[in-house]
Amino acid sequence: MGIGFLAILSLLPIAAVAFFLVILRWPASRAMPISYITSVALALLVWQIPALQVAAASVKGLVIASELLYIIFGAILLLNTLEESGALWKIRQSFRDITPDRRIQVIIIAWLFGSFIEGSAGFGTPAAVAVPLMVGLGFPAMAAVTAGMIIQSTPVSFGAAGTPILVGVRTGLSGSGAVEQAALAQENISTLGLQYLTAAGQVDWDAFLALIGFKVAVLHAITGTLVPLFVVAMMTRFFGSNRSLREGLQVWRFALFAAVAMTAPYLAVAYFLGPEFPSIIGGLIGLLIVVPAARLGFLVPSKTDPWDFESPDKWEPQWAGRLSFDEKHRHESDIGLLRAWCPYLFVAVVLVLTRLTSLPLGGWLKSCIVPVEDIFGTDVSRTVMPLYLPGTVFIVVSLLTFLLHRMDLPAYGRAWHHSARTMVVASVALVFTVPMVQVFIHSGGGLRDYSQMPITLAVGVEALAGSAWPIFSPFVGGIGAAVAGSNTVSNMMFSLFQFDVGSRIGVDPTWIVALQAVGGAAGNTICVHNVVAASAVVGMVGREGLVIRKTLFVFIYYALLPGAIGYWIVWRSVKGSLNAGSLLAALTVAGAVVLIVKSRRSDRAWKV
Repeated sequence: MGIGFLAILSLLPIAAVAFFLVILRWPASRAMPISYITSVALALLVWQIPALQVAAASVKGLVIASELLYIIFGAILLLNTLEESGALWKIRQSFRDITPDRRIQVIIIAWLFGSFIEGSAGFGTPAAVAVPLMVGLGFPAMAAVTAGMIIQSTPVSFGAAGTPILVGVRTGLSGSGAVEQAALAQENISTLGLQYLTAAGQVDWDAFLALIGFKVAVLHAITGTLVPLFVVAMMTRFFGSNRSLREGLQVWRFALFAAVAMTAPYLAVAYFLGPEFPSIIGGLIGLLIVVPAARLGFLVPSKTDPWDFESPDKWEPQWAGRLSFDEKHRHESDIGLLRAWCPYLFVAVVLVLTRLTSLPLGGWLKSCIVPVEDIFGTDVSRTVMPLYLPGTVFIVVSLLTFLLHRMDLPAYGRAWHHSARTMVVASVALVFTVPMVQVFIHSGGGLRDYSQMPITLAVGVEALAGSAWPIFSPFVGGIGAAVAGSNTVSNMMFSLFQFDVGSRIGVDPTWIVALQAVGGAAGNTICVHNVVAASAVVGMVGREGLVIRKTLFVFIYYALLPGAIGYWIVWRSVKGSLNAGSLLAALTVAGAVVLIVKSRRSDRAWKV
């Protein structure tokens, strides 16, 4: 079969998701079994993968699904514990003391706190922490999930202390002599001031990854500047009483201020310290800058009545989740603000301490393993590290909260009961979603000797793109992450392919790998099993397609703008500064500026 036809066939499992989940708005529990069956049929009939390998990949998917469900359970348990102890009411009040304006709250929680948690733990943990926190503060469940998914972009490439770069890109590129030869052949070996050759003329892989990481940070810092504004604008447009984009864009100055407060230190850390700490330190410094500024009203709109959602009885039914809170514990709790926030502080500190490779704690936790090796006699394996999973952190902190907040056993028992019920509901969708992904990925090595479906799809796109590949590169990385549910896995699959394409078209291949990593981060905004997991945490299973319909625009923006910038960078010396990339980037930014200007004029007219 020709590569073009194989690429089209490789697209069918993804097309099935798009058609049934997004277009027809089926719940994931109905749409994902169809996608799974499509992947299995292609693997068996076209790629001619042995049935045992397909079965092994499916079992691996079930193992990974159980890990996700464990994380979901821990996140819900912690939140229900805080609700039963009365601490959640205190946390809610603390945000109202900073500002009652929901537009400012979502920037602080989703963008800044979410970025810090992503940098600490990765693997979808921000959705498990920030999304239920927003629901606990009174956000509609769908608004919270949408906001949580949109910010799964800028911080993701440096999530879990740089894992997508340090593990994903390194694994994808290592072992290839072509990469070292191309690196040695680069005329400008000190690109952006970062040397990656040793005194002996060999490639220093740590420095080489730091170079790629800084390029990733540059692209993210530019593109991520508008993400907080997108979060707010989409919240007011889809979940406000007036369905107004303008009401969100009114906070454009504060949103840009909050964006730069995170991305400026993020970029500096990527240059001076490497890929481990940009999201952690960027999110933390952003919080330290933005929270006091919001409390003082700096750049916050001066409307008499701050923006808020309508009362829950006026929400559309599809907005709400089963996770809901009232104020029944308001008068029962004498918990102080610091004690109320301690569980989240514990989570943040423990996640950071266990993810830093310079400390031994993570190694100790990783030493406890449950190996699932050579499933059905194949080379498909999965090693589970239960103590290292964020779910364990959540459960341990929940137990500490039980003691710290002096809860009674019946209240704590209710927290466990409600959390278990929510996890069971989420399991239906995940038991098909993740196995589909694993069959899709483990589709190489069959009787036909075709490449894996993701690689086949990427090769087909390359054949069409030619020298315009930099524009398409982030989309390939994004599709890989959207299917695999991981920027790290996407980088493992595609980094070498992207490097080779860059070399073949005659441009700096490190920029193409950087575009891959940025696209892989963007793909998390539309990743099905991330949306399923985030929705499950707040009891909103069955409406995943509605969330993806909203975040799809952000994914297109987040893949298109870096692609345009990347095209301009790699072809500038040949095609001049005014090329297709610069024009495309200018059009993208101009569109955003026009929206902001129109919003400002409307705001002035409204005040008059």
